[in-house]
Amino acid sequence: MHEKHRQRVRERFKKESLDNFSDHNVLEFLLFHSIPRRDTNETAHRLMNAFGSLSGVLEAPIEELCKIDGIGENSAILINLIPQICRRYLDDKHDVGEIIDSTEKAGGFFMHKYIGRKDEMVSMLCLDNKCRVQHWVVVSEGTVNAAEVSVRKVLEHALRQSATSVIVCHNHPSGLALPSGEDLVTTRKIEDALASVGINLMDHIIIADNDFISLADSKAIGHVATTG
Repeated sequence: MHEKHRQRVRERFKKESLDNFSDHNVLEFLLFHSIPRRDTNETAHRLMNAFGSLSGVLEAPIEELCKIDGIGENSAILINLIPQICRRYLDDKHDVGEIIDSTEKAGGFFMHKYIGRKDEMVSMLCLDNKCRVQHWVVVSEGTVNAAEVSVRKVLEHALRQSATSVIVCHNHPSGLALPSGEDLVTTRKIEDALASVGINLMDHIIIADNDFISLADSKAIGHVATTG
């Protein structure tokens, strides 16, 4: 019975892709690949009930997923792998040499880097004098409360890459895409440190969920140059 149902789902996927699948059907189908001989429909419903949405399930920690009846470590790792593969896939589509010359391009570049991330992360993008991507790197992860350390690392990476301009980005995992007082102070310190060695801080992007704000565009910092 289960195998016939699975075959129907596979054939449906081959004909329609996932476009017409409900969220719990997506999970059910995914779990086919880690749970070989058991009905995964009820397990998919339990996951949706526990985490509230498909994205909530995919972003859940492995240890929390393993608490759900029917989910073992292999299934939890498979689920946890999906957003990470999404990031790698989108990374691969943004090649070195891509031109980032507008706020929209900068926001788009960084948004996919933060898919599924639950902890605060500071990253930076190094650009040449034609706004072409040279290098993207994670500066720090976890709760960022040592601004001077972040400033030092940004400066080190920028000098190492011989960057002409830099765009810094960080996320607010459980908040709004609005700058805090500490964000503004840190941005000013980064800008001054880069300016002291002739490097321009082009922008500081703040991401929350599917939204982002540009400190350059918002003029939250008076002497941050705009991205265009």
